[in-house]
Parts: sequence; C-alpha cells; structure tokens
Amino acid sequence: MDAEETQVMARTGQFTTTVTWETSVRGRVASAIDRFSGPLADLAERDANDGDTRMLVADFFSVGLNFSKFQDLTTEYRTSGDSIDYAIVLEGELFAPIEVRRIGQDLDLRNIQMARRLAVDEGADWIFLTNGRVWRVYHLRPDPGGGAPQPVTVVDVDLLDEESYERNVDGLFHLTRESVEHGRLDALRRWREAVEPAQLAGALLSDEVVAAVRGQLRAASEHPGHPGEDDEIRRVLTEEVIPRGLLG
Repeated sequence: MDAEETQVMARTGQFTTTVTWETSVRGRVASAIDRFSGPLADLAERDANDGDTRMLVADFFSVGLNFSKFQDLTTEYRTSGDSIDYAIVLEGELFAPIEVRRIGQDLDLRNIQMARRLAVDEGADWIFLTNGRVWRVYHLRPDPGGGAPQPVTVVDVDLLDEESYERNVDGLFHLTRESVEHGRLDALRRWREAVEPAQLAGALLSDEVVAAVRGQLRAASEHPGHPGEDDEIRRVLTEEVIPRGLLG
C-alpha cells in the first residue's frame, strides 16, 4: 500500500477493497472538505443568502465532486414551467435536479417538490438537495402500485459535523462523477434497500443465518445438538424477536 493510499485509508476508514480510481477520488473529496470547511463556516456564521450559498455549492460540485461547470451542470433548468437551481446533465440527459437552499435553512421534502416533478417528467431517478452544509440525495423509488415514485434518502451528511468526518467523506464520495459512472451511487442505493427492516427480517430467517445462530447457541450452551433446532430458532425469531408487521 503506497503512502497516498495509507493516508486516505487512515482519514476515511477501512474498506474491504480499494482500487486506484477510488483511492484518488476519496482523497480529492477529503481535500475538498478540508478546503471548504473555512468558507462554509463563515457562510453559516453570517447566515449567508441563497446566492452566496449557490456559489459555494457550484464550486464544490466542480472541485470536490468533479462535475464540470461547463459540461455537466446547467443553471435554472426548466421544463413544464418549473425552474430549479441546477441540474446534472450527463450524455445529454437529465441525471439529477439540484435544489439549493441558503445555508441556514432546514431541509425537508417540501424543498424538492419542483425537482421531483422535473425528475418524474424526464425519467431521472435522483434528486440532490443541499444548503452547502447538509448534502442530501434522494432516489425516486418506483411505486409497486403504479403511483408516483417516492423519494428515499440514500445520502445524508453534515459537513460541519467534525465528528462525522469519515462518514462525510464516504457519503460525498458516492456523489462524485466517477462514482456515478462506476455505478457506486446505485450500489449504495441497493445496499440501503437491503438493510431496510423488512429485508433484514427476511435475511434473519435464511438458512445461512439460522445455521450461524445455531452454531453460536450450541457453543454458548455446550449442547451437542438435537433434531428440530432450526425450526425452533425460526419459531422464536418469528414469534418473539421479529415484529410481526415485517413478515410477509
């Protein structure tokens, strides 16, 4: 492991695998967070307006996330009469509307109403929302019943929370152009879905997990085993451990 990789791994935590592009991109994101921390704190201290916040956000998209101001970002994206602050356009198609609020404003789903309409109209799956300090990214999850797609949070970081530095680097890493191109943002979306309560409940009842639990319980109880152990474990899980509402 070279010196650069060692430094990045130390700053951003341990990962099961690293590749050259990921090491470089994580390092760039970490450097950008360090570089913008001062200006961001200044904006927060004086409760800067929307315009000043947008300038910082545009710079961070360019410097930290590697989206070109001239090729990938467009301002005041309009369709069907709605207008949003920015949009990421890749290969001529809308990838994600971007809504920017002043740094002192709290963020919630009301902030993405126009962006949501634009994304649905143009077939985009992602929405970015930020006030410079908080960066939140939503995936528009299709409704099984055929209704409107629902926004689900995939990334949510606060750059002024120093105790969450590693988490912030990892969250923003997934928003970079490189991560989008390599499918890492979508992979993170799939992971978020996999760890939702209903999915985890199903995993807990799988043969592999039940076998692992059986092994742990045998070791703890010094019991050699008996017929029906797996059924007994599943019964306790379904009747006493896992909430009934999570089981199909």
